[in-house]
Amino acid sequence: MESVEAVEEIEGDFGSRLVFTCEHASAALPEPWIWPDEDRWLVDTHWASDIGAAAFTRRVADLMNAPAVLSRFSRLLIDPNRPPNSETLFRENADGRMVHLNQGLLETERERRIDRFYVPYHAAVSAMVGRSRGDTVFSIHTFTDSYEGEARALEIGVLFDHDDEPAYQLVRHLQEAGFHVAPNEPWSGKDGLAHSPVRHAQEFGRCALEIEARQDLIVDESFAARLAEALASFFS
Repeated sequence: MESVEAVEEIEGDFGSRLVFTCEHASAALPEPWIWPDEDRWLVDTHWASDIGAAAFTRRVADLMNAPAVLSRFSRLLIDPNRPPNSETLFRENADGRMVHLNQGLLETERERRIDRFYVPYHAAVSAMVGRSRGDTVFSIHTFTDSYEGEARALEIGVLFDHDDEPAYQLVRHLQEAGFHVAPNEPWSGKDGLAHSPVRHAQEFGRCALEIEARQDLIVDESFAARLAEALASFFS
């Protein structure tokens, strides 16, 4: 395993079918950035990182001996799962409250974050996928167990843009394994919300899939083990 400022890289077997990515793996703000006092409430929330996603990515990459790239910076610093022109590349609001870290950013500050984190992250993924002989770029994310006060019954979402057939095959496989799964839920990869895996899959002619796992479940040992085994059996 190798770590640099923007990314954590897991080498794995480049003959594996998959390259895993985890765009929202960390809540860290590398120096010299610090959390404004008004933003401290965000640090342990899903706004700063995808809770449970990094640990699960490492787990399933180890199980399948597959390469992986994980971010080492908070999505609130800059979101690597958004295109450069996205309005939420630097999120300004969360839960209806101002994100002070991102208020009134000058173009020089935007470029500084892009150059230091966004570009190296995507360069690392591109290099990893280019080295791989696999057929799929597979991104791991998590979602909250409630939304706007309503509990979510969904356990796993399979997000995709162009790769409908393998996505629905995975949905059926996970359903047969006993999971509550839906395609392009709780949001859709066809709306650009699987930007990173789609970008790098298209670059090398691969399939792009993203899973969204419910956060309260993915941190549970038995659930995580079952899901990792189910994914490993699908791609074996």
